[in-house]
Amino acid sequence: MAKEKTIYVCTDCGAETPNWAGKCPSCGAWNTLKEVKLAAGRSKAKTKVPEEHDIRPKKISELSIDREIRFATGIPELDRVLGSGAVVGSLNLVGGAPGIGKSTLLLQMCGAADTDSKILYITGEESERQIKLRADRLHVKSDRLYVFAETDLDDILKAIDTLEPDIVVIDSIQTISDASVPSTPGSMTQVRECTMRILRITKEKGLTVFLIGHITKDGTIAGPKILEHMVDCVLYFEGERDTSFRILRAVKNRFGSTNEIGVFEMDTDGLICVDNPSEVMLSGRPEHASGTCVTCALEGTRPILAEIQALVTANPRNNASRRSNGIDYNRAAMLLAVLEKRSALPVGNCDTYINVVGGLYLEEPAADMATVLSLASSYLDRPVGDKLAAIGEVGLSGELRQVSALNQRLSEIARLGFTRCVIPASGKERAENIPGLELIPVRNVSQAIAAVLGKGQKDS
Repeated sequence: MAKEKTIYVCTDCGAETPNWAGKCPSCGAWNTLKEVKLAAGRSKAKTKVPEEHDIRPKKISELSIDREIRFATGIPELDRVLGSGAVVGSLNLVGGAPGIGKSTLLLQMCGAADTDSKILYITGEESERQIKLRADRLHVKSDRLYVFAETDLDDILKAIDTLEPDIVVIDSIQTISDASVPSTPGSMTQVRECTMRILRITKEKGLTVFLIGHITKDGTIAGPKILEHMVDCVLYFEGERDTSFRILRAVKNRFGSTNEIGVFEMDTDGLICVDNPSEVMLSGRPEHASGTCVTCALEGTRPILAEIQALVTANPRNNASRRSNGIDYNRAAMLLAVLEKRSALPVGNCDTYINVVGGLYLEEPAADMATVLSLASSYLDRPVGDKLAAIGEVGLSGELRQVSALNQRLSEIARLGFTRCVIPASGKERAENIPGLELIPVRNVSQAIAAVLGKGQKDS
């Protein structure tokens, strides 16, 4: 029996080293090298090159620039995130927490895809009967859809050669194993090697493949980080399991923008596309309540109104607690410091909680002004008004800076019935005059708080 060879693989970047170290020599991450045993003498599989394959280098002027061929998935929100549809010959990775709806989304796509091509759904986690029961619940009925329950990669590739499908869904990549790789299913080596072979057949046959991947505790897709570099598109399905809304976000897309998001609502009959997410996110908003303010975030080309809630309470123990959900914690701490330093509101020793309603995560700084106003509103216990929104980036000096696509945001704010909006004074000249919407230009957070909440100390 051949002796086993031991190597160490970094879980972050996929680098291999013969010796263990506390720090990865390639990416510098700590405690990421994991032991992997390989059979001695095992050679790496070589890519099969068709006989008619031209190996001569070509001049760049001779290369064809034909547009990639796309097809509609039948789910408008998924098409938006992919960039006007799925690309033929692409390898797409869909990640998300267990039970978030990844399998539901792709099974619905199999039944709604706007194509006459064959579709093969490979399941490694459920039986064929379970897939049939789910398909009946989702009303997925198609003679073009084939189901194959298998975890062995060789059998899966044989099924692809026999059926010759055009679209393949693999649920999930962590359950697939290659018999030639001496490692357990779901390990870093198995995930990497299986994905590499799937990538090879995807490009050779011109398939459109969707891989479902699980995520780890820190929110990243399980397996080596190199997995995300191998595929053409990486989609994250986000949302809280106890809420009905789901957000599909692209973190990598070789054929489109990575700023677009898709909004879905989980129903008993599956996922429903939300055409107007702003109206949905603001539904159920409390009236005349303090500690809440609305802003307009730009996700790709889509403006979305989001409600930011804050709760500021006194803490006599002098060990203030701070929590943020939907906004970066470090940015929330910075805004609290600016609010105390530039507005003379002593919020430093108060317990502070910030939440973005609907499960949205606001990354752009345009939501800073609304966050500051919600914090000040909660501390002073004065509502900002049900028809007021705020847009603007807050600097460390308390100044309010311009944001991109201001007119597009203002149009969405006015469309949803808001009558007042706080904007940076520097952007007033380029702001369009929208009927029914009063603009409140301010230069810093002190002016904004005075204009919206009024001067003075906390009401007794």
